Amino acid sequence: MISTIFSSFRVAEIRNKILFTMAVLAVYRLGSFIPVPGVNTQAVDDIQNNYANGVLGLLNTFTGGGLSRIALFALGIMPYITASIILQLLVVVSPALEKLQKEGEVGQARITQYTRYLTVGLAAAQAVGYTFLFRSQGSAGGTPVFENFNAGTVILVVLCLTAGSVLVMWMGELITQRGIGNGISLMIFASIVARLPHGIQTWWTNPDPVFKIIMPFLAIGVVAAVVFIQEGQRRIPIQYAKRVIGRRMSSGGQTYLPLRVNMAGVIPVIFAASIMAFPPTIGQLVPGLEGLATFFNPGGWAYVLGETLMIIVFTYFYTAVTFNPVDQADNLKKYGGFIPGVRPGRPTAEFLDRILARLTFPGALYLASVAALPTIIIASTNAPSSFYFGGTSLLIVVGVALDTMKQLEAQLMMRNYEGFLK
Repeated sequence: MISTIFSSFRVAEIRNKILFTMAVLAVYRLGSFIPVPGVNTQAVDDIQNNYANGVLGLLNTFTGGGLSRIALFALGIMPYITASIILQLLVVVSPALEKLQKEGEVGQARITQYTRYLTVGLAAAQAVGYTFLFRSQGSAGGTPVFENFNAGTVILVVLCLTAGSVLVMWMGELITQRGIGNGISLMIFASIVARLPHGIQTWWTNPDPVFKIIMPFLAIGVVAAVVFIQEGQRRIPIQYAKRVIGRRMSSGGQTYLPLRVNMAGVIPVIFAASIMAFPPTIGQLVPGLEGLATFFNPGGWAYVLGETLMIIVFTYFYTAVTFNPVDQADNLKKYGGFIPGVRPGRPTAEFLDRILARLTFPGALYLASVAALPTIIIASTNAPSSFYFGGTSLLIVVGVALDTMKQLEAQLMMRNYEGFLK
């Protein structure tokens, strides 16, 4: 594997993509340490414990600690993820957006533009809420977070947090276009990995002996389960008939169509975490709704149940978005391919749809189980509810690493290099 990494750096194009991705992620991490103007850094240090548990602890993990530092990138990529979820759901229910999506690259560019606009609005709304939350926490601790809290300070902080979120969105898109892997997923990956030292410290200093013993085995079990299921696939045999192309006779052949058990990857987990963070966040920001934050506290039964349902729903939804049996059947028919024993066209689409349904259900249960079970086990010990090695965090880290490795594998295979997965 190490030799393959060195081989990838010998290819100028791949090397440039890797270095570009690393540079953007480095800038992203740097922005998580730059405080917004007008913040009392001493007061920020005093309220760090407020971000150790609950939904704020979970959101702080997804922002790499930027939220607890009231940094420029305190909102992280979460507004963009929320906007993407909303737009994808609207595409399903809105005929106008559905028609726009079918217009190819032009339509997709318009939808992406709408997602960006919505991201700005959501980021601004969250920035306003967090600004007043920061102020209330500083006042409760005795030291004001903002040196001079007035209308000008609110506007400045909101503008900085909103601009930071937009900048993070732009950097994520840059990684996707010019780097290796999915930019949004890699940013969450980098944020969670950045909290690794804190997670190890929490594990080592925790007084519960049961927690200390089970956590290494739990982490290894989650990693093994993710790798095993992510690599599982159903291979559908495809036969190509001989065709005349120009003056040449193309020889037929046999290949296969790989259908993964978990075709959605870790996107449903990221979406579910974003959605489930919304109710407790509202409870934290709106006076009088503190009970909502307590009810949906990460690690509680309501949060775990809601996250499980959201993961299952988004697994089906995202699988339907990424793989269309009708389009696949049309492409096979167009290029002379067929599944032995199945007629081309609509019967092929129905066959693929049945196979996909059988694969998606266990895939959804797997994602939900891997995310929920470690959280339940950790909640039964004395660990903080936002502990780094929770199922959601581990699932995202391992899943994103595998997906990125596969993309790098594809780049290497195109250049006749032996890939990571060989």
